[in-house]
This record gives sequence, C-alpha cells and structure tokens, in this order.
Amino acid sequence: MGMFSMRKPRGFHHEYIYVDERKEKLEKIKENAKRELGMLPPKAFNPEDIRGKFVEGTTHLKRKKARGNSSWSYGKLLIAILILLYVMHYLVTGEWTF
Repeated sequence: MGMFSMRKPRGFHHEYIYVDERKEKLEKIKENAKRELGMLPPKAFNPEDIRGKFVEGTTHLKRKKARGNSSWSYGKLLIAILILLYVMHYLVTGEWTF
C-alpha cells in the first residue's frame, strides 16, 4: 500500500518578520475615527470584510466550530448498539422477548 500512496505536499505558511501589528491597529483606529468625523470619504463596500464575522459574534458557533462536526454522541451510539443487539437477538431466536 505504501507504494501507491501519494503524500500531500506541505502547506505554505509565511510569517512576516518586520511587521508591527500594534502600529497597523493604531493606523486603522485613526482611519476609522477620521471617517466618522467626515474628514475622509466613506469606505467602499468590500464583501471580504464580512467573512467570518457571524461566527465571531456568537459564542455557540465558536464552541461548535472548536468542537468539530461530531453528530454522533456516545449516548446515541449506545442506544443504536442496544437496538441492533435486540434485533440480532430476534433474528437468532425468533422471539421479541428475552
């Protein structure tokens, strides 16, 4: 099997070295304040600015995203196994009672 499996290439991850995040945040705050005071024209609508804002605003969606997509909990699996065992008992013995 190892002969036919193709490994995926490592993803590209670039971290900036010479970036001052504090300075960029301060510039953004200044720009927003000037826009509110009317010193700068209103910013044009950009659909990219909306991406991810709905998930950030709600705590239950954050928890769901962090938890993952596990729709089958242990309780549901246990009930499903018990039902399957009961059906198997019927198929083997031919009776619905124990």
